Amino acid sequence: MVKDMKNSTSIAIGGFDGMHIGHQKLFGALDENSTIVVIETGYANLTPKKEREHFSHFPIMYLELDSIRHLSGGEFVAFLKEKFPKLQKIVVGYDFHFGKNRKYSFEDLKTLFEGEVVVIEEVTLHGDSVHSHKIRAKLQIGDINGANAFLGHNYTIKGKVVAGQGIGKKELVATINLEAEEFLMPKEGVYATLTRIDDEEHFHPSVSFVGHRVTTDGSFALESHILDGEVFCKEKACISFIHFIRENQKFDSIAELKKAIKKDITIASKELKFLQL
Repeated sequence: MVKDMKNSTSIAIGGFDGMHIGHQKLFGALDENSTIVVIETGYANLTPKKEREHFSHFPIMYLELDSIRHLSGGEFVAFLKEKFPKLQKIVVGYDFHFGKNRKYSFEDLKTLFEGEVVVIEEVTLHGDSVHSHKIRAKLQIGDINGANAFLGHNYTIKGKVVAGQGIGKKELVATINLEAEEFLMPKEGVYATLTRIDDEEHFHPSVSFVGHRVTTDGSFALESHILDGEVFCKEKACISFIHFIRENQKFDSIAELKKAIKKDITIASKELKFLQL
């Protein structure tokens, strides 16, 4: 992959958290021999760390913001040319800024770089501009449909399996309990989801809960119940969010909670029925 990067003739630069439809527009302007340059700001929680690599076939170079934020405009361009000796084209978004105090824009880039600079205009969906911070906001109010539309894919959280509180399988339904601290959690509540177990290629229809177990021990949980039969999950799973079913709520008894879960399962089954799994 390093060799591919050295031979890159074009690059796209940005934070690219989420790899959403606006980002994909930038990638569409790249040449065959290209690299995506991710500037890590520390805010990535839609696609933390190397999760971005699932949403593009281009190799990705990661740059820590703190390692380049002090550079002048000219120094930044020289840095890029050193990393990419064959660089002929740079693709950025209309709101791209770089250098010390973010004082340089794409206009400066056009002056400082002798090659081609392609500026992608604002990408909108239904009249609303697409940005990572708006996707985060949609997730935090439970607008899964809106977030997924902006992303161009289903919002997915990956995590490692942890022990649950122990009453699910006995008194409620069997669940896979996950820990995924690096990802942004959507609004607390119940969702129709698709869950992939360990290294399986296919997704199982599922109903998932995110939030504090207010009816039982009050602890925070990210858990998924598989709808097409009980499965054994060894190490990890990923949950793709499809539809918000209801908010987190406290029930007067385990029996009432169990009744609500049964209703959640019915709703989730209907929502997921026609999806191609």
